[in-house]
Amino acid sequence: MNDVMKKYSITIAGHRTSVSLEEAFWTGLGEAARAEGISRAALVTRIDKKRKTRGLSSALRLHVLEFYKYAAVSGAK
Repeated sequence: MNDVMKKYSITIAGHRTSVSLEEAFWTGLGEAARAEGISRAALVTRIDKKRKTRGLSSALRLHVLEFYKYAAVSGAK
């Protein structure tokens, strides 16, 4: 697994921003978005709106972890 942080650019509410994530989290974010039938940008926008005080990159990592946790428990992905 490649654990090197990379910067990814994404548009949130019409504004370009970047997030620093490991490739595995970026890939997981894409899988979570596909599972919901939405784009990665739409998922990031939703996560951004829900987050409280943590940074966006941390909120994205936590979402990916929850996605896989749910998939493991439910047997679905």
